[in-house]
Amino acid sequence: MADDKKKRNKKKKRGSGNKKKMTTEQSEAFKSVTDWLFVGSSPSLSSSSDDFAVTINSSSLRCGEKLVFELHSHSNRSDGFLSPSKLVERAHNNGVKVLSLTDHDTMAGIPEAVEAGRRFGIKIIPGIEISTLFGSRDSGSEEPVHILAYYGTSGPAMYDELEDFLVKIRDGRFVRGREMVLKLNKLKVPLKWEHVTRIAGKDVAPGRMHVARALLEAGYVENLKQAFTKYLHDGGPAYSTGSEPMAEEAVKLICKTGGVAVLAHPWALKNHVGVIRRLKDAGLHGVEVYRSDGKLEVFSELADTYSLLKLGGSDYHGKGGRNESELGSVNLPVTALQDFLNVGRPLWCEAIKATMKAFLAQPSDSNLSNILRFDRARILKGNSAWSCGKELMDRCLAIWLTSDERKSNDFEALRLKLSFVPITSNGSCVTVGP
Repeated sequence: MADDKKKRNKKKKRGSGNKKKMTTEQSEAFKSVTDWLFVGSSPSLSSSSDDFAVTINSSSLRCGEKLVFELHSHSNRSDGFLSPSKLVERAHNNGVKVLSLTDHDTMAGIPEAVEAGRRFGIKIIPGIEISTLFGSRDSGSEEPVHILAYYGTSGPAMYDELEDFLVKIRDGRFVRGREMVLKLNKLKVPLKWEHVTRIAGKDVAPGRMHVARALLEAGYVENLKQAFTKYLHDGGPAYSTGSEPMAEEAVKLICKTGGVAVLAHPWALKNHVGVIRRLKDAGLHGVEVYRSDGKLEVFSELADTYSLLKLGGSDYHGKGGRNESELGSVNLPVTALQDFLNVGRPLWCEAIKATMKAFLAQPSDSNLSNILRFDRARILKGNSAWSCGKELMDRCLAIWLTSDERKSNDFEALRLKLSFVPITSNGSCVTVGP
């Protein structure tokens, strides 16, 4: 027995040292991704010792260590169960290094997520999951398609145009929600609309998940899954569409505003090949291929065919249960992360330029808020005495970009012009303050 134990221990020791070495390609990808990950985390950017409760430190990562990116998650600003800050805390506890909050048709939770990310040492990628429809040219039928948008730390260019687009979708959600409740009532399920809006919360556009939760709370179904399978699935007896735009329109707007456009959960589509082909023509950058149960080869091959990024995420909502993937449970290869950033970073740089140019053309409160929208506290901390737009821009670029990215001639020209834009409380200029 003792000999058997020794043999098992020897095998364990041999196995523990049997970790696969990274290839040259993987090592280069790891360095590229970590260089981006630690932009803006330099102690020199902190204006006080409490700027970060948890410091993101490049020395804490060893080459080959797993970089956990969570690129698909939801908070209670749409149909998730956790607040943005609680979502970030859970991600931190699960070892996530980078989190994209991709609430349905809203970016309202991003500032809170960014603030929590500073406390927990997690980098936040501002995101959205946009609800759209795809129309088949052959059958004339439509099916719901969700498009993920990923933006740089500064957020989208032309934010107001994007927000107007999203407001129309959110307004349509209220109409859609009422229609679903009416259909349920006709099915002899006397659910109240007030019950749905109470669960959704103030200023949150109700979705199917909120209707499902109301059905569960009222005792009309045994669990959330039954609410969908019995009533709310696509084409189900209580299903209804809202005022979703066409998928191609959403992809084009994501590209226009400096985002990376990715098709969400293609395995749920009836006509995934047609959707991918048409959306690629509209500017689609990628498709979800990886899930918590691994890579789906059929979609990986389609991504290769159409030269698309291969991404994925847990689609975490926080509803619990055995069928929900946990935050950080999707294993994305470091080379896929590098490919994602190679596409995203130039787009995000252009978005920063567009936002700064808009402020230069019209230094208004509105245009300033577009610069500060997602990380106002950190940008302004200890810097209320700025005298010109150049100082604001220098602070922002130091947080958002690498030194190489900041060396662009376009940025130099903008810095020069912004040095003549005073930041005061008079006229068309603005007062910068916390």
